[in-house]
Order: sequence, then structure tokens, then C-alpha cells
Amino acid sequence: MRAFIAIDLDPAIKEALQTLVGQLKTARADIRWASAGGMHLTLKFLGAIDDGRALRVKDALADIVRPHTPFAIRLERTGAFPDETRPRVLWVGFAASPELIALHEEIDRALEAEGFDRDERAFSPHLTLGRVKGPDRLPQAMAALARHREASFGAMTVHKITLFESILRPGGAEYRDVFEVQLS
Repeated sequence: MRAFIAIDLDPAIKEALQTLVGQLKTARADIRWASAGGMHLTLKFLGAIDDGRALRVKDALADIVRPHTPFAIRLERTGAFPDETRPRVLWVGFAASPELIALHEEIDRALEAEGFDRDERAFSPHLTLGRVKGPDRLPQAMAALARHREASFGAMTVHKITLFESILRPGGAEYRDVFEVQLS
């Protein structure tokens, strides 16, 4: 299975983000937009793993996550990677809370011991809104995104971490919960 570890978002936040995506879609740019089912905060992409390795990841995550108490995350501001003049990915950011940063670092370090590569880039907590496919009407989409640059899209308390399977389909990826680990 193609897998990743993430924080699933509360339905109210997904609804607010879908409203934003709806507004951005009016630009009719050549962008593949995220669906509500694909809205999550990825903590670690694992790639292809088998069931046995998934069980080892579950055990490692339990050791990491359970000592953590629930913590708040807040979605705020918009932007693009690599930057707004050459956008490939449009995103909504997360306030970088110390708890979120620490949890990511612990997961990355523990899974290195399980044979997964550490993340090469610094952790930049974000949610992908869309991926640019071509230049058509991209300036209009970027102008619409810029109107939300300083916006807030809600907050939630993180109670669990989920291992998701990503199933690639012609219409885009579908996600299935494999298991969840609760914070203490």
C-alpha cells in the first residue's frame, strides 16, 4: 500500500476549506483541486509499504503518540510552493505550534530507526488546496488566493494521528484510514 501519516481535519474546517476552493475555482485555472476527503495535514509520507511494515509503523506510532496530550492547531494564511511567482502547489498553512513541530520531529526520528528516510526539507505544516497543471488563467487564481493571504480558516484540537493509504485513481487519489493512534 502507498501510505502516509497525517492528522485528519474536523468536518467544519474541511467545509471552510471547500468554500475557499470553490471561490478559487471561479478563476477557471488549470489546477487540480483537493477534495474534502483529501484534506489532511501530512506528518510523514512513507511510500509503498506492506502489511508487516504497517504493523511496525503502528507500534512505533503508539510509542510516540500516546504520551502526547491533545493540542490545538490553527489554519491560517495562504501561499504557493515554490513561491507565488512560480506556483506548483497552492496551500493553506498551519500555525507552527511547538507541539506539532515536536510530534513531527519525534515521528521522523522514530521511523528512521524503522528504515524510513528522514525528511530532507524542513517541516512546513500546510494543506494542499490544489496542484497547478498548466498556465491557463493561473494569474487569476493567484490573485484570488492572494485575497486570502492573511485569512484564518479555523482551529481544532488534535486527538489522534492516522495512517492513511493513498489509492491512486484516474480522477485523483482516494484515501482510506488504515489505523488511528489516540493521544493520551
